[in-house]
Amino acid sequence: MTVKIAVTGKSGSGKTTLTKALLNILRENFPEKNILLFDNDLSGELGHSFGKDIRNTIYGIRSGKHEYKTGIPQHMTKQEYIEWALEDIIVSIEENIDIIVSWLSGVKDCRCPITEQLNDALQKLIERYDFVIFDCEFDLKYLIQLVDTNIDLTLIVANPTIESINLAKRIDEYSAKYAVGGQMGIVINKALNQDMTDVYKLAKESDMEILGAIPYDENLAKGSVTRDSDIVTEAVKQLYFRLNLPQENC
Repeated sequence: MTVKIAVTGKSGSGKTTLTKALLNILRENFPEKNILLFDNDLSGELGHSFGKDIRNTIYGIRSGKHEYKTGIPQHMTKQEYIEWALEDIIVSIEENIDIIVSWLSGVKDCRCPITEQLNDALQKLIERYDFVIFDCEFDLKYLIQLVDTNIDLTLIVANPTIESINLAKRIDEYSAKYAVGGQMGIVINKALNQDMTDVYKLAKESDMEILGAIPYDENLAKGSVTRDSDIVTEAVKQLYFRLNLPQENC
């Protein structure tokens, strides 16, 4: 059964860094499991953080602009073609770890046959993996426009400010109906030694759970392209037990 994790938040909040920290932990604790990274953020930073300039996207398939690596097989149905095309754009990061990039999504209410066909093909693809981590564009709405799938864990990445918590509240409100039955909570990122009493108070008043805080990493502030951080990974390890994820070997 696939475990699906969504990382949401404002651009620049640290979603990609948190996504990579989660990947490191899952890779360390479950080396035999296969993982799909699903870049649903328009910035495409997740692929760049692995040194990959990924130009072939799900949107390219939808729009008919995808450049295929091989010739298109003959005598396929439209559904078979879409499933084959998705295989063509998956990029291997390392053994058992793949990445796929969505870029633009269609409108959920669109009655175009390809909307439903892509949804069905993506659900089939997702279910092949043990873990899928979605690096989302702001909230879950944009992701669900593309693939209507249940999310086991939604992490809202916020900075340690009142303004950021208010934004997290909006993300929570927009995303709640798409994450019914799953766990949703805030991860405070880039925390310094400031007093966060008001931040925690506002989150509690808004019925939002703060799952943990991640310290500020100066190295990331210097513009690290890889978005790798031992500080962030260690902090996520400390809060992992609070997450709705397999706990074996942790």
